[in-house]
Amino acid sequence: MQFRQKALSKLQSPEELDVPVRFARPQGRLVLAVTIVVMAAASYWGFTGTVSSKLSTPGVLTHAEGSYLLQSPVAGQVTDVLVEEGRHVAAGAPLLTVRTEQGDRPVRAVAGGRVTTLFARMGAVVRTGADVATVERVTRPDAPLMAVLYVPGGSASTVPVGAAVDLTVQSVPRNRFGVLRGRVKAVGRAYQTEAQIAGFLGDSGLAAQFSRQGNPVAVLVTLERSTTKSGYAWSSADGPPHAVDSGTPVTGAVHLSAQRPVDWLLP
Repeated sequence: MQFRQKALSKLQSPEELDVPVRFARPQGRLVLAVTIVVMAAASYWGFTGTVSSKLSTPGVLTHAEGSYLLQSPVAGQVTDVLVEEGRHVAAGAPLLTVRTEQGDRPVRAVAGGRVTTLFARMGAVVRTGADVATVERVTRPDAPLMAVLYVPGGSASTVPVGAAVDLTVQSVPRNRFGVLRGRVKAVGRAYQTEAQIAGFLGDSGLAAQFSRQGNPVAVLVTLERSTTKSGYAWSSADGPPHAVDSGTPVTGAVHLSAQRPVDWLLP
């Protein structure tokens, strides 16, 4: 009780009337000013700024018309291999000779292109319908490469035509030579089954890999040309000191359309 009376008498003393009241310390005013500036900047960026995102998806380097698996129309033993991997052949050109009960029969290319893989070797026994070679449908040795990305069906609608794409090439060290530059040329309208992918790429293993999470949508990416040794533009100045091959797996990072952050908050 004694302390309360002393406090009341001190407050009622005229000596205290001319003492200014301190509402906040200088440090507090500085924190308040900084908070107001930060909130104003965040609000301005929320209405005027943009946020870009990327979609990462697997794919492969190839040519526009893809490849096909050449299958033996007869059963027998391979007695002659007439081509080498990497050689260009015309439509109808013989690739192998198979000895059957009716005599030697040639296995011919269905369409012209470049032989990328030979499965059948001299002396091998093949059955009717066995895969003997993969032939890439390319008419010119200098035909430009492209990339085909296989995007999950639920994400395909977010990929805009013309979007920039960074391609990490499996056979090229990214930390030394960077990524391959490209742009989305077309987005498929239908889902691709594993059989369709295998028919286009001529590779059932890649088809199974790309279809692992369901039937994807194919996205066609054109590669930016350059004067580098590979003939294409890279994020590094020169890129790798060698050409990149068709059939090389890649991982594409597609730059999606920029979005305003305020759209995430507004209903």
